[in-house]
Amino acid sequence: MHLAVALVGNPNVGKTAVFNALTGLALSTGNYAGVTVERRHGTLAVNGDVIEVIDMPGSYSLAARSPDEMIVADVLLGQQALEKPVEGLLAVVDASNLERNLYFVSQLLELEKPLVVALNMMDIAARRGIIIDIEALSQALGVPVVPICAHKELGISKLRDALTAMMHGKVPAAKAVCAFPKEQDEAVRFFLRELESRRGALGRSVPRLEAFRILVDEGGYAEQRLLHVMGEDFARVLKDFREDALQSGRSAAGASLAAVEASIRYTWVNDALKKSVHTPSPRVDSHSDRLDNFLTHRVFGTACFLGVMLGIFEAIFAGALPAMQAVEAVVGWLGGIAGAALPDGMLKSLVVDGIISGVGSVVVFLPQIILLSLFIAILEDCGYMARAALLMDKLMSWCGLSGQSFIPMLTCFACAVPGIMATRTIHNRRDRFTTILVAPLMSCSARLLIYTVMIAALIPNTHILGGLIGLQGLTLFLMYVLGIVLIGPIAWTLKRTVLRGETPPFILEMPSYKMPQAKSVLKKVYQESREFLGRAGTLIFSVSVIVWALAYFPHSGDVARKYDEKRAAVMATAPEGPERDAALRALSHEEGGEQLRESLLGRAGRTLEPVFRPLGWDWHVATAVMAALPAREIFISTLGTLFHLESEDESGDYQVLTEKLRSVQRPDGRPLFTISLALSVIVFMALCCQCAATIFTIRRETGQWRWPALAFSYMTLLAYFGAFAVYHAANWMGWGA
Repeated sequence: MHLAVALVGNPNVGKTAVFNALTGLALSTGNYAGVTVERRHGTLAVNGDVIEVIDMPGSYSLAARSPDEMIVADVLLGQQALEKPVEGLLAVVDASNLERNLYFVSQLLELEKPLVVALNMMDIAARRGIIIDIEALSQALGVPVVPICAHKELGISKLRDALTAMMHGKVPAAKAVCAFPKEQDEAVRFFLRELESRRGALGRSVPRLEAFRILVDEGGYAEQRLLHVMGEDFARVLKDFREDALQSGRSAAGASLAAVEASIRYTWVNDALKKSVHTPSPRVDSHSDRLDNFLTHRVFGTACFLGVMLGIFEAIFAGALPAMQAVEAVVGWLGGIAGAALPDGMLKSLVVDGIISGVGSVVVFLPQIILLSLFIAILEDCGYMARAALLMDKLMSWCGLSGQSFIPMLTCFACAVPGIMATRTIHNRRDRFTTILVAPLMSCSARLLIYTVMIAALIPNTHILGGLIGLQGLTLFLMYVLGIVLIGPIAWTLKRTVLRGETPPFILEMPSYKMPQAKSVLKKVYQESREFLGRAGTLIFSVSVIVWALAYFPHSGDVARKYDEKRAAVMATAPEGPERDAALRALSHEEGGEQLRESLLGRAGRTLEPVFRPLGWDWHVATAVMAALPAREIFISTLGTLFHLESEDESGDYQVLTEKLRSVQRPDGRPLFTISLALSVIVFMALCCQCAATIFTIRRETGQWRWPALAFSYMTLLAYFGAFAVYHAANWMGWGA
């Protein structure tokens, strides 16, 4: 047998923990048809039967105000394209906040599908002195209620039993529990008849529950979608039906249908809770409350947040070093084996200089990606990230944004693509678009690679404040802060020009603190690492080979013959020994540099060099930056390819690259890579939108090309002038030598 169950619930109720506990790693991900809302399917096998669990986005209500919530409503109503209708529902609710959670459950009951309620976070409810009569609550809802503690996997076996009973038809269809005024029911019936008469224009039939939501949720997503198809003229028809529905003795003068619905549902919720839940009075002051008094304090909380971030970046830079050295040793070992096995020529250069050196110079940073993903996953899982969003709301409100925008921005620390997709939860279109346009300023893991190389190569490894803070870790921290600081003025400018609008109120439900779930944290780290390696094995591999080809061809026969003659002269005149070997290596080095300079890539870089000369760059750096337009990580692999082609060393590892950067000289003998140039490069990379995936994601989320064009243009200009300013300021401070 097979059963498709939708896993639904409010945000921060532990849906992910329940999903993981039920399905483990038996899951698949993708997007719903036509939208960039992630779909996660998992399977649960029970005695040969299969239960398919569909993890829905978090939603407070079927009154959709965002694309995420509309997807939830469409899937539950069987209206989502290419999605099979779900056959049952599993609602996860927070046992410590049942009043808010049961509002959504009252709407789910009206779908008249088999429903099981998972009463999660029972341990938190117990700590707060909340006593729940499970049997009484089940009778009030008319559906099975299973108490669980998902992050400890307590009660999961009973939840599986309840789903198995649902699959075998032992859980009856739910029934509506809220009675609405007769006038509203009649208005919905007549409105549904009107929509059915216009079925040809709509292109589909509209379920009764969706018609109810269109009528009740004035300005909601369902209404916007309807008017987009039917035209604004239909708004007058909709207004007439709403006025008819409000002709009820139970509706206060001037009240909205949404207010009437909320009053009816909360009346039912409170009646159900009186019969089944005992809450202590006065309310017990929990550990979370006492901790929040400190962590959300305007001064102490902000200082704590900055300290946490600084500690993370210091740990990333120092803690990942041994693992990075191990990875680079493997890369060097592979390069040495390939170099010894292959004869001199194009194939050897392709394998050693193009593939191993290019891809290896990026893969070596996997330990740092793992550490960053680990820290972010832990902070999210324990509940701290919501507090950070609340703190940031106080700082962001002046520029027209709220803490709701900061939550997607935090995701951008790993990758801008899921961060931009996470803006779907922002209801206001102007605020959503503003967040999308400024989110790429948050430093992602791809930038981390560039920061690490430049900082390790050129920033002194000294400590300040009595050895507590390393200068390299502090520089890394400041690069992350740079994007956060610039978000404010840029968002302020956007909200007063192309995206004018009022600052929305910020409402955030604080999840209770809990110990991070190891399985959930490790799964997030695994997914981030797999995505990173996938990019290294596909995009970066491909671009590394292309960059190698552009740097290798046309391979001048005249240059090769000239240096063959020079080597023959050295062999004939110099006695065998270290001096002759050094002379031969020097000639090979000179030949590689001359061949590279005359290659297609060298010519392009020298053509672009005047544009970037004010930033202190030579053609090597300019070429690497231009090659990295598809993805920032390619900057490092391109540098590895360029300088390895000029080098006699065949290992191509991270340590060789950083040492090479320190030793490269300009034609006049001055060092090319200085502290000022390092700061110029990392500031440019911190601010420039060099990521094709980000550009295409902005296009998908906004539906127009002008928004990604605006993001790319303003960030490129900001990066150029920012790099120019920091380069010349650093030179003025004496950091240019």
